Amino acid sequence: MPTLLLVRHGRSTANTEGLLAGWTPGVHLDDRGTAQAAALPGRLAPLPLAEVVTSPLDRCRETVGPLLQARPGLTHHTDERIGECHYGDWTGRKLAELKDEPLMEVVQAHPSAAAFPGGESMRAMQTRAAEAVREWNARVERDHGPDAVYLMCSHGDIIKSLVADALGLHLDLFQRISVEPCSVTAIRYTRLRPFLLRLGDTGDFASLAPREEPPAGDATVGGDAGAP
Repeated sequence: MPTLLLVRHGRSTANTEGLLAGWTPGVHLDDRGTAQAAALPGRLAPLPLAEVVTSPLDRCRETVGPLLQARPGLTHHTDERIGECHYGDWTGRKLAELKDEPLMEVVQAHPSAAAFPGGESMRAMQTRAAEAVREWNARVERDHGPDAVYLMCSHGDIIKSLVADALGLHLDLFQRISVEPCSVTAIRYTRLRPFLLRLGDTGDFASLAPREEPPAGDATVGGDAGAP
């Protein structure tokens, strides 16, 4: 079966403003995110991509824009099932405010039981994304063969949940996974089991350098802003 490249969108204005964007319209890449997107075609140059699938949200479409320009023959699709989690009433709120919500403790420690008010549960988010991947795996294999490589551009929580699914991890452990903006995660699917080949690869180690303010012990819902 095919190899899937999961690309998290480049850094967005919501990332730098500390907002939980969700499906808020009009959230775009910031200057750093635009530069990350511009570098993506070079990073992926050695790979013969069969298809590109993106979340319908602007920040994902903008991330793959330079790649599609560099490869004009590459087919582009959108799939709502790999769109951001529906955070409901939390959408657009500051993460600094949300950390005091009682639900946040559940999101961090027991996400399989977390359902956002007016939105969806994290279990439903993972289920729809995993179903999308399995359907696209079959489609890509049918159209391009079992050794094909294709790309999905999605969001932090979606990608983390798909990595957990591939590794056979319970969703309650997915907050232990981290994927930075514009990072590449590679999963090779086979008939019996998936193999995680890369996780959150940005091509540099800047995010591992000590920061003036140490990162919080909890995971950032939706994904953090990456290296400064």
